[in-house]
Amino acid sequence: MRIGILSYHFPPEPAFIPGSLAEELAARGHEVRVLTGFPDYPGGHVYPGWRQRWHHETHSERLTVRRVPRYPGRAASTGTRMASYLSFAGSATLAARRYFRDVDALYVFQLPATTFATAGVLRLLGRVPAVLHVQDVWASDGVDETGEGRWATRMGSAMTRIYRAAARIAVAAPSMRDLVVAAGADPTRVQLVLNWTDERIFHPVTPGAAARQLVRRDGRCVVMHAGTIGARQGLETAVRAAAALDRTMDLVLVGSGADERRVRGLAAELGADNVRFMERRSPVDMPELYAAADYQLVMLRDLPELRGTVPGKLQAALSCAAPVVASAGGDTAELVERARAGLSCPPEDWAALADRFWLAATIPPPTRAEMGRRGRAAYLREMSLPAGVDRIERLLHEAAGRVAEPAGNSRGNLA
Repeated sequence: MRIGILSYHFPPEPAFIPGSLAEELAARGHEVRVLTGFPDYPGGHVYPGWRQRWHHETHSERLTVRRVPRYPGRAASTGTRMASYLSFAGSATLAARRYFRDVDALYVFQLPATTFATAGVLRLLGRVPAVLHVQDVWASDGVDETGEGRWATRMGSAMTRIYRAAARIAVAAPSMRDLVVAAGADPTRVQLVLNWTDERIFHPVTPGAAARQLVRRDGRCVVMHAGTIGARQGLETAVRAAAALDRTMDLVLVGSGADERRVRGLAAELGADNVRFMERRSPVDMPELYAAADYQLVMLRDLPELRGTVPGKLQAALSCAAPVVASAGGDTAELVERARAGLSCPPEDWAALADRFWLAATIPPPTRAEMGRRGRAAYLREMSLPAGVDRIERLLHEAAGRVAEPAGNSRGNLA
């Protein structure tokens, strides 16, 4: 097939889903054309050595990447984000007519950032069937009608038009299917395709002495949170839970984010000496740090839009055979429990999380290792790169009319 890929982010940005999909589809014999922007994430500045210009293409066997200019900028304000989204939409739409003119199907890595570009490109291409891989559903509930609220309304309307126009829709979490159907998608066209992680990096390893020294300071159980310290995670809950068990376990927070100062302040206020902070590390360092800890912590706040979210750190932990403690609701907790890959509790309940921390510390190491092995097996079965690309490839064939069977309404098997 001739397959187009539209993605706001693409390698060398940390965008391994569209990047690895493009490489794998090309390796399977398809001709793949990617349309994306110039790399600027997460710093908000175009990477050193890159210069935005209109005609920029790179070629390898069966894979072409076309980059178009967009307004770079960190997501510090609604206006900055929308300027970047809209500038990419304009550039992508102008380039798409010629670049995608003879593709058999179009795959869209559907983040909110890609929404306006998707609407423009689909309208321009007309009969080219599209497969959307929905990663997030823009939620306007609880947002006021100024600033974010106005853009949320526009984003929601654009998403509804796109869902109705798509030939097939893949959703990245089971409950997300209900959200996109409620937003206007045909339920017979929606299928679950769980995200995979960067398997070149995240796989089981044995920790070295340096990683152990960084993570562990005595024989106590170590629970690690690796990633963003932001509003969605609600890590104050974890700090309060750990503070109640200061002689039982250590909580190690690796990363940074908008809420880091507040979380650090709470740890200091509570005198939580067993809560330690480590600066953000390169992804290539993380598997050893995972292995040096006893559990990986996955936190999501109790928000309606997050119940249908499976954060990428969960796939990374499972791929590394790391047992998990999940303070989350919805799909994340269900996946952990059904895979028997760790422990879970309701979100934003520090007492319940403290109980899970205490139980985690009492579980013997061989049982923890078995949790990790079950999680790894579930990852390979349902979330791995080959499993995900198989499903996306079939959806592309269905969209192009190469196979007759409908996608159906599968929510997948998370066992």
